[in-house]
Amino acid sequence: MAQINPSILSADFARLAEEAKAVEGADWLHVDVMDNHFVPNLTLGVPVVEALGRATDTPLDCHLMIEDADRWAPQYVEAGAGSVTFHVEAAAAPVRLAREIRAKGARASMALKPATPVEPYEDLLPELDMLLIMTVEPGFGGQSFLDIMLPKIRRTRELIRKHGLELWLQVDGGVSATTIERCAEAGADVFVAGSAVYGAGDPAEAVRGLRAQADAATAAASWACGH
Repeated sequence: MAQINPSILSADFARLAEEAKAVEGADWLHVDVMDNHFVPNLTLGVPVVEALGRATDTPLDCHLMIEDADRWAPQYVEAGAGSVTFHVEAAAAPVRLAREIRAKGARASMALKPATPVEPYEDLLPELDMLLIMTVEPGFGGQSFLDIMLPKIRRTRELIRKHGLELWLQVDGGVSATTIERCAEAGADVFVAGSAVYGAGDPAEAVRGLRAQADAATAAASWACGH
């Protein structure tokens, strides 16, 4: 079944606890951490993640768009994140970092910017629980989906199948009712949705609708046959 992870980057930051509760039917709550260095935006950090963890039963999926990921990522596990995603472009030792995140009890995930190819990291995939393909340039919510990322999603799914891995494939950026089916057909099974959820009149219903669309597209996809 497809997983829908609403992004609180599109929520009302003055009402984060209420916004988290509004999507309690979601699989994970996606938390974008930006440092104004790796990306040109500044959002939130460890204290807010700790507070969110106390405010919701939905597990936290922390996406770190920050420099020096090797130093900071483990702190987000300690803050309560159930999944921590670091950018390979910001990690000096991605295998060591993934193992440290796992050792601390969270799922280890690695993100790739749109221009970063997946193929050089094929041998690293068994060290991960999830791979995130960015479908916009990281840094800001509300951007338009980059269709040119669909072949990359397909190639990544082929690598996952080639190695027989139980690796989640997440997409983040411009995911909505008009794009989620294409992502699922290409091979994604975890979907970050920001404005498509929090811009809806009923965020919980938006989550259910997106999941239904993704499940239907997955059932018809060639990659999922026998999956």
